[in-house]
Amino acid sequence: MKVEQISIFLENKPGALESVMRLLKDADINIRSLSLADTSDFGILRLIVNDANRALKVLNENGLRVSRTSVVAVEVPDRPGGLHSILATLAQHGINVEYLYAFIEKSGENAVIIFRFDAPDAAVEVLSKNGFTVLPGERLYSF
Repeated sequence: MKVEQISIFLENKPGALESVMRLLKDADINIRSLSLADTSDFGILRLIVNDANRALKVLNENGLRVSRTSVVAVEVPDRPGGLHSILATLAQHGINVEYLYAFIEKSGENAVIIFRFDAPDAAVEVLSKNGFTVLPGERLYSF
């Protein structure tokens, strides 16, 4: 139960992010979640979109440096301690989190946390066995 994430390397300059958003808009690609991290020279834009294959094609055709990564989406009640309960379980099983970002579902009752793990298959198994809801990509792409 992994989710396809697209990572785009962008120059840290005015208009770089807007140009990516315009390409996706023009291709009718819907962004489900995103994260942007930067340094002084470049940024990494991480996206979950409704059509990763089409997004990759459009972005590559326009000269952007793009990669695809498998990540794991976990649903958790939107309340204090929700993230901690996941992290405590992962720590008990020796699973490392490389990075994460989150968003709230439209209902506002749950958060979805996107994780990049060093051992994604083991993480999915541990989370599922411990009662956490790991979301399939199809559900996330259609929120």
